Parts: sequence; structure tokens; C-alpha cells
Amino acid sequence: MDEFIKKHGVISWTELTTSDVDAAKKFYSEIFGWEYEDMDSGGMPYTIAKAHGKEIAGMMITPEEADGCPPVWGSYVSVDNVDETAKKVEALGGKVHVAPRDIPNVGRFTVFQDPQGAFITAITMI
Repeated sequence: MDEFIKKHGVISWTELTTSDVDAAKKFYSEIFGWEYEDMDSGGMPYTIAKAHGKEIAGMMITPEEADGCPPVWGSYVSVDNVDETAKKVEALGGKVHVAPRDIPNVGRFTVFQDPQGAFITAITMI
């Protein structure tokens, strides 16, 4: 993994949550020529998208806590400390929707909404 993407403030990952990962994989491989690697991420199927052999994005079934939300691409931004970031989000008028929690073998993340309503994910990678 490129160490640059672990630096505070860097957009480090993008991820699709969708109700039909297989259809998304077919669509994006036809559009962009992406290849895929399926894996198990702590009991949840996860797909890594690759371009020119390099990991560039992830895809997963919409998680239960987001049931009813339309498919969406989301960005992850690296931070030095996810828990401190979540506190700062709330202090600045944002809303934490997924409290800080761990992703096994990846790091710790939180999903929040800015005061204008946009969602984004902060992550501290191991």
C-alpha cells in the first residue's frame, strides 16, 4: 500500500455500496476495463476493483444500517485519529452516522455528514 494514502487529509479510497454487486462489476468492467478480486472482509463479502493491476476501489452490498439508501459511491479520507475526528465533526455541527469502529486488518473508520448534508468516511489505516 502506498504510504501517501495514509496521510491525514488524503482521499485514500472510494467504495460503492449497492444492492447488486455482480451487476455493478459487469457494468464497470465494460466501461473502464476493471478487473476484480473477491474477498471476505470479516464475514462480509467485499470486492476489490483493479485498474492496470492496481487496487483502486471497493464494492459491497449496502450494509443493513443503510438499508433503503440508493446505490452510491463514497470516499474515504485518511485521518490521524478517527475517534478525535468524530468528536471534532460533532463540535463543528456535523453528525456522526456510524460511530468509530474497526475493520479487521484494515483500520478504524467513522461515517459522518457535514452540516450541509454531504456524507463522507474518515479512516485511520493500520
